Amino acid sequence: MKFFIDTANLDQIREANDMGVLDGVTTNPSLMAKEGISGKENCAKHYLTICEIVDGDVSAEVIATDYEGMIKEGMELAALHPQIVVKVPCTAEGIKAIRYFSEQGIRTNCTLIFTVGQALLAAKAGASYVSPFVGRLDDIASDGILLVENIVKMFRYYCYDTEVLAASIRHTQHIIQCLEVGADVATCPLSAIKGLLKHPLTDSGLKAFLEDHRRVNEGK
Repeated sequence: MKFFIDTANLDQIREANDMGVLDGVTTNPSLMAKEGISGKENCAKHYLTICEIVDGDVSAEVIATDYEGMIKEGMELAALHPQIVVKVPCTAEGIKAIRYFSEQGIRTNCTLIFTVGQALLAAKAGASYVSPFVGRLDDIASDGILLVENIVKMFRYYCYDTEVLAASIRHTQHIIQCLEVGADVATCPLSAIKGLLKHPLTDSGLKAFLEDHRRVNEGK
């Protein structure tokens, strides 16, 4: 399973990349705004900086909700860098835009997926990725991981090449659950990725090793 980091924060992207486990980045307008990035030119520069840090795909989301606007924005984003994947919402206009981008050889990430049917339409339109939102479904007492599992099964049964990119990951357990149901990608906060390192036996074992090393050296 690939790891993407879900942020526009350059320091966090660098830290995840320096760990040697980062495969890509996902962003959205909310994440860009959180970093104080606004305006087309500033956003474009920020995307380019992200592409310089990581080697993998970088999802950049269109703001427009109409077909013509999505096409215009998506073409501009795709032209910025070969690593850019155009992120498009799962609406009727979005599905039409994904079909157009697919025919132009432009990779896409269909976002805001909450049903298997939405994922199916996105895959049929030629989406490179679909992004089911795990945490947001959990928030309304639905089962986000089950949705990821069902999309994975559907894509494998019908031999779609579209990758399942589990999004809205809230914690480390979500990552493990996505791994267990076969998600191709999990896009996560840095804290959730680093949470995979934590185990009390690792901490106690390292402490014991260091204490033994200290005693041996003191004995000399």
